[in-house]
Amino acid sequence: MTEDEAQAWLRSHFDVSRETWQQLELFLALLAEEMLLQNLISKSSAEHVWARHVVDSAQLLLLGPQEGQGRSWLDLGTGAGFPGIVIAILSDHKVHMVESRKRRVEFLNKVVEQTGLSAKAVVIGDRLENVPDFAADVISARAFAPLPRLISLSHRFSTENTLWLLPKGKNAVMELKSLSPKRQKMFHVEHSLTDPQARILVGKG
Repeated sequence: MTEDEAQAWLRSHFDVSRETWQQLELFLALLAEEMLLQNLISKSSAEHVWARHVVDSAQLLLLGPQEGQGRSWLDLGTGAGFPGIVIAILSDHKVHMVESRKRRVEFLNKVVEQTGLSAKAVVIGDRLENVPDFAADVISARAFAPLPRLISLSHRFSTENTLWLLPKGKNAVMELKSLSPKRQKMFHVEHSLTDPQARILVGKG
């Protein structure tokens, strides 16, 4: 997927207003600026940021709750803002982004403030172990921890109706097999739109 194809895909799958597009562009401009100060994404993927990061994040919305129903979305290890910031820009969900690294927390807070997302995006600057319990309608994690540890640390935020959206690259099936048989039954595997070898684990409960 080229950068032009990625932008065309976003416009065709989401109601992207002029303001929303400006938010996305501002976010990426802030990201490029911050990359001069800290390593947020790889330099190689920065050249394909719309496809490798924006669309890769946005595709989770197609697997999540229907629009018009703002839900509580917990994003673990948000880092450079993927998928948390993209989800907040493109949807009406209330996004809670957990990130423990101080400089990344500062960057995320800057993005939230400058893009006008403060009403629907919250940065939690702490380790997940220290975050008070709350019921999340959606839990996402793009590069947080191996699957067994991810589930162990975050299951207290889930209910029987919680949707798990976990991009896991080409090792998704292998990671899924590392769970107990009961846990494995929670999930099914979806193909990623941005990488033919990558998979997304989608679970409920």
